[in-house]
This record gives sequence, structure tokens and C-alpha cells, in this order.
Amino acid sequence: MPRYRYTAYDSQGKTVSGELEATSEASAVQSLRKEGLVPVEVRPKAGKEKSGERGGKPVSLEDHLLFCRSLASYLRGGLTLSHVLVLLAKQSPSVDLRTLYTRLKTEIEGGKSLGTGMRASGRFREDLVGMVESGERSGSLPQILDRASRLYRLEIGLRRRVRSALTYPLVMIAVGTAVVAFLLVYVVPKLSALFADMGESLPLPTRILLWMSSALEIAGIPLLVGGLVIFLWLRRKGSLFSKLPLKGLRERITLSLVFSHLATLLDCGIPLVQALSMIAPMDPDPSRWESVSGRVRKGYRLGQALQDEGSFAEDAVYIVQVGEAGGELSQALQQVADNSWEIAENRMARLADLVEPAMVLVLGAVVGFVVLAILLPIFDLSSLIR
Repeated sequence: MPRYRYTAYDSQGKTVSGELEATSEASAVQSLRKEGLVPVEVRPKAGKEKSGERGGKPVSLEDHLLFCRSLASYLRGGLTLSHVLVLLAKQSPSVDLRTLYTRLKTEIEGGKSLGTGMRASGRFREDLVGMVESGERSGSLPQILDRASRLYRLEIGLRRRVRSALTYPLVMIAVGTAVVAFLLVYVVPKLSALFADMGESLPLPTRILLWMSSALEIAGIPLLVGGLVIFLWLRRKGSLFSKLPLKGLRERITLSLVFSHLATLLDCGIPLVQALSMIAPMDPDPSRWESVSGRVRKGYRLGQALQDEGSFAEDAVYIVQVGEAGGELSQALQQVADNSWEIAENRMARLADLVEPAMVLVLGAVVGFVVLAILLPIFDLSSLIR
């Protein structure tokens, strides 16, 4: 029989933790409640079987959306969970996902819950695993999967809009860099021999241009390879919002994403402390959510914990406190998410309006400098011929 680690509150409000044996996670929760404990977190104990089952890259956000939407639709149609996983495996174009869904089907037929199998695979996001486990306990899995699919659709849309806002500046930088590199690598070297035969002192802009051309000719390939490696490393390691240059804009986008997830987790019946631990990795600074979680464990209300932490926007803290006082915490969290995204969207629009002409001016100045540095000695040569 599998063992589970748990964290719960006793009748005096103190945190207790330990292990117990149960046939499933739902059975473990029921056993804890019979003992007068309020479960906060119940996890399968890591062991050889679990570590052996882990492997493969995490499921993408788009596949999370398709998984939730398809699973909810099939379950509402009256299909069994095992049959649904068979259909998902057949429909998936990825061999990796087909293997994953087949393994989940085997584990479910062996007596495990879907949430336990998903957690053991190590491939799904923690927030989805928590929502599935909550849905299985409450018997409302299709409804909770619908909530999860809406949440992931919102996150995908948010990511696409941020990526779209960054596309134009990045394209301008790439095109400008390519034009300048072409001039330095192909045009300037052909004229350098002509400049050398002049026997006259070259203008300062021309000397700078020749030095840049020589440096690029020597170190161009290493710089290109190094830049490509750094770009791929940052893309692999960095979060979506860490590339944004403005701290306030990045903070608002983060708040929109994190608070919308937190509202959905609470609506799905997941305890606040556990929900805070689930959404912490979505923030570039997860330590502040760990600090908030620690205060909530001590008995603080969420709004007070956010205020004491000191790094959250005042309007967000105020909305949470008002919603908490009125017993509408999840609605208040969603309102913070919506307000934060509206503020971020307006800031991105203003930033785009400023960046586009600024980049045109900068690139024009760079290309103008190159052209001027090439033409100045030619003008001097034509004056000597006259």
C-alpha cells in the first residue's frame, strides 16, 4: 500500500506533519479528517517506484490546455477515465505524449487516482495536479478541468500578446545589426585599400569605421556563435517576463498571471497555503510568496500578509483586503489580475509608441555614421583630383 506525506492543522490550529498508508490520496485525506485534522497538503511519498517513473520533458502549456479541454469534454460525454486516456493517446501526434497517456491509463486501471499518476510522472504543472486532485475528491473533475482550460487559455493569450509587443523592436534590432554588419564586412574592406593609397590622414569617423571593420573581421564568427549560445541559454533558462526591460511592467504582468492562477485554485477548493506554494514558481521572485505563505500559516489573513511582505502594489493589496473582508477572496484576486493586465497592456502600448520612432532614429544615426565615414575620404579624394 502506498505511503503519503501530509501537512495538516490540528484542532488547536497548529501545523502537524507525518506519513500514513492509504489506497489513494483521497483515502488519505479522509483518514486525516476522521482524526480531526484539516489537510493542507497530501503528497505520495517519494520512492524507487516514483523516481523510476519520472522522465521526459515537461508537458507544454498548449498540451496542458488540450489535455484539460479534451478530458473535460469526454468525461461529460459519459466515457470512463480509462477510455478517455486511450482516446487521448490515439489522437496525440507526439509519441512522447502517447506514451505518457498510456502509462496514466495503466496506473488508473491498477487502482491509482489520476492526480496521483500525474504527480508521479513529474510531467504536469503543479497547479494542474492540485486541481485534478481537488476535483477527484469533490467529484467535480469535469467542471474543474473546464476552469483549468480557461486559465491556460488566458495564460497562452497573455504570453502571445507580450511576445507580439516585443516582436517589432527585436526585428528592428536584427535588421539594423544585419545591415551594419554587411557594410562593415563587405563594403568597408573593399574601400580600405583605396583609403590607404590616398596617403592623407583619414577623418576620425573613417578611422573608427576601419577599426570596427577589422575587429569584426577578426572576431565576427566567435561573436556570432557566442551571441547565439547566450540567446539559446537565456531562452531555455529565463522566464517569459524576465526579458522585459521595465520592472514595473514586468511586475504587473506577473501579478496578472499569478493572481488569476491563485483565484482559480481557490475556486477549485484547494487550501490557500497549498495554493500559494503552487503559484510561487510562476513569479521570478518566488521567495516573497513563500514569505506570504509562512504568514498565512501563522494565522495572518492574506491581505495582511501581502501588505507585511511589502513588495506588492498598494492597489492589489487593498483590493484583496476588501474582498477578504466581504468573503469574496477569489473574486478579489481575479479583479487584481484583470486590473494588473489592463495596466500592463496600457504601458506596453505607450512603450511601443515610444520605442518605434526611437529605434528608427537610432538605426538611422548608425547607418548615417557608416555612410558619412565612407563618403568623407571620397570627398577629400575628389577635391585632390580637382
